[in-house]
Order: sequence, then C-alpha cells, then structure tokens
Amino acid sequence: MKPNVLFICTDHWPASLLGCHDNTNIMTPTLDALASDGIDFRQCYSTCPVCIPARRSIMTGVSPRTHGDRVYSDQMIMPDLPTLAKTFSEAGYQTFGVGKLHVYPQRDRIGFDDVVLMEEGRYEFGTVDDYQIWLGEQGYAGQEFAHCIGSNSYYTRPWHLPEEAHPATWATNMMAKQIKRKDPTRPAFFYMSYQAPHPPITPLQPFLDMYKEEDIPTPYNGEWVDDSNLIKSLQEQASSYSEKEIRRALHAFYAQCTHIDYQIRFLIGTLRECGLLDNTIIAFTSDHGDMLFNQGMVAKRVFYENACHVPFILSGKPLQKNRNTVCDSLVSLEDIMPTLLTACTIPVPASVEGSDMLGEKKHEYIYGECGEGDKATRMIRSKEFKLIYYPWGNTFQLFNIQEDPNELHDLANLDEYGDVRKDLTQILVRNLYGTDETWIAEGKLIGIKDKPFTKKPDYGLYNQRGLHWPAPTGYSNLGKNN
Repeated sequence: MKPNVLFICTDHWPASLLGCHDNTNIMTPTLDALASDGIDFRQCYSTCPVCIPARRSIMTGVSPRTHGDRVYSDQMIMPDLPTLAKTFSEAGYQTFGVGKLHVYPQRDRIGFDDVVLMEEGRYEFGTVDDYQIWLGEQGYAGQEFAHCIGSNSYYTRPWHLPEEAHPATWATNMMAKQIKRKDPTRPAFFYMSYQAPHPPITPLQPFLDMYKEEDIPTPYNGEWVDDSNLIKSLQEQASSYSEKEIRRALHAFYAQCTHIDYQIRFLIGTLRECGLLDNTIIAFTSDHGDMLFNQGMVAKRVFYENACHVPFILSGKPLQKNRNTVCDSLVSLEDIMPTLLTACTIPVPASVEGSDMLGEKKHEYIYGECGEGDKATRMIRSKEFKLIYYPWGNTFQLFNIQEDPNELHDLANLDEYGDVRKDLTQILVRNLYGTDETWIAEGKLIGIKDKPFTKKPDYGLYNQRGLHWPAPTGYSNLGKNN
C-alpha cells in the first residue's frame, strides 16, 4: 500500500523558532527529532506571507499570480485547479482535514472527503465551525474569546477554559479520532492545520511555566531601521507595546510553539498505536512567520526573514534513505504539493508550478509579492542575497542572508554591491505584472512618491472579538475599525 501522509501546517511560525535551527532558547523536541530522522529544508519561503494567499499556494502548488490573491481576499473562491486534497483523493486516498482551511465559502472542502473545521470564529461569513459547535455542546457557547485577547493582538494571558478546550488541544484530539477511523484498505492523507501560534497568544499555563521571560532573547533591529515614513508605517502595529508587554508576548509565543510541538508528539503516538507510523510520511510547515518585534515590527506581510522564511520538515520511515539530511536549496510553499505527491508516486497535475524538493530541478531564485498600492512589497531571494522592494518612496533593500541572517546591514546603496542590486532588480522587474507595471518608467523602477505617515485610530482594537453566542453577524474582520 502507498504511504500515508500526515501534513501539519501551523500559522505564524518562523523558521528561526526551532531547536534544530540552532535556537537554544526554544523547546521543540518533537520537531527536532523529525528533522534529525528526516530532511530539514532550511531555505523554505512563503511567496506571499499572509494567511489566505499562502494557503492557496500550498493547496494548489501555484504562485499568487496564478491563483489570483496577493493581498488577503477573504471572499475569493478557490481557483478551478486540482488541489492537494483532491489529487490525493483521486489517487485512492482517504482524505481528512482538521483545523483551519481559510477558504471561501468556509464549508468548501477543497477536495477532502471530510473536514472538521476550526476557523477562528469567523461568523461574519455565516458559518458556525465545528469547534464553536463543540464549545456549545460542552456548555462554553461563545466563550472562545472570553480571554479578552484579540486575534491580531500581542497582549497575552493564559488560556481561560479547560485544557481540552484549547484550540490546539481540541484540534489534535479531532485529528487523533480521524486517524483511528482510517479505512484499513486505503492509504490516508491527513491534513492537520493549527491556527496557532497565530495570536491570540493564550497558551496553557504548563507551557508558560517551561520558560522564564528573562531567558527569551530580546528583539533585534537593523542599522537601517530609521524614522522614515515607510518604516513608521511598517512598525505601526507594534508601536503601542511596552518593553514589558513585548517580553510577555514573546514568552507566551514560545509557549504556544512548544504546546503544538507536544501535540504533534501525541499524533505520532496515535499513528504508532494504530500500526500506521511505519508507513506514514510526516511533513511540517507554516503558511508564514511572524516578525515578533524584530526590526520593531510584528506579524507578516513583509519579506524580512522572520515573516517569510518558514520551516519545512519531511520525515517518516518511508523516507528513511534521506535520514538526517539538511537541504539548503531554495524552496517555497508552491513546492510542497509536488513533493508530497511524488513521494507517494502520484502524478503531479500539469497545473502545478512548484517543483519536487527531492528532485533534480532547483530554483535559481524565489520571487515574493505581497499587497498592492502604497504598502506593497516585492522580493527576490537568490542563493546568497535578498532584494526587498517597496514602491513607497521607490525603496530598495539588499541583504546578504548567508552572512547576515538577521538582516542587520542594508547593502543596497554600497558601491561594491551595485552589480548584485542591478542583477536582482532586473529579475524583479521581469516578474512584475498588473498594477505593478505603473511603478516602471522607461524600463526603470520609479515606484510611488513618498508620503507622510499618519497613524490611524483603531476603535475596534484591531479586530477584537467579543461574546460569540448567539452567533454575531453583519460585522467585518478585515482591516482596522477607524
């Protein structure tokens, strides 16, 4: 029988937050073990580091240009392309999804046989997800956000309901039940999609107790961080937090990562006890990372390493010939679909643009795009360097990622790197399309004129949630209330 697949996707997990990536401050023993017994792809990038576009790339194997979203279009239907789930299903696999799909409409199974849905309480689309239904059945109707922490906030407190009601624990238990329900005559594709460590940052107390605030590294700032209008705009979301609040946020974020690491351990144990582990490929990634106050920023939508550089680990006994391999080739989320399909000897649909990470074809560069208009940003990541471009003020940044992984030194205006900047800029221009072409005149980038930055009010506390029973309607969770 073909191998089973357990594909684990998280939200907001940077590649830097793994013990196996030389981070001695975070505890990720499960993922470290998977990397040691598998293949650790150290240079994996999210080509549009924001939830919906990134997940569309994971599930279709195509770029934002092809699937149609480089912004965050929460009411855009999936493109008419073969999905990862559908392709596994058509190859005879039983396919289960648990957790966050982040598609529209929300009950679109995108090819899965069945989905146990957890959508962070997005009632504005008229759907009550399975987690909310379960909470109601347990007597906790509408109390998911009674911890008072917003879903884009970096304030924190411990989880307020019993441990089994925590989103990460609940989702794990649902997947464990799906594993135990597997059809013994067919291979299975299990998609475990955690909504954490994405805020709200509300970890279980036992995982908070594993860390001390003073042991968490303080955020770093590059020498290029200044008080320009562009940088002020990029730092806007992080600017209201005090040093104490930042320390608490990082402490809690690390705790949420370790909580998920332990939940993965539970799923592996379930596979083992069901006699499935020896024939199961395990994959781990994230849709994007989180700046976590580095460079004075939080969240995503930028192409600095902590936001766009994500983990990808491929492990399991079916791949034991590749055990203890570190791969430094450039790969992206678009490559996950062909990699998993090829590992299971399933033909890759012709529509897929990504490449098998274990194959001979390698990327010379990764092109990234996020946003449109004033706050758009674009990236070219070559083997050694990264060029970041903002049309706002026609701003270029250049970093030597091999020598400067924290992007502390901007090389864009140094004469000795003029040829590197020129070459990467030419590649960037070749990849621009649509409204981006207005940034070009006579073959050169001119961008958008610099403009003053004005901090906007936020009367909704950046999508703060409230009591979710009865189910609220008629509101928007897209952007700020100002």
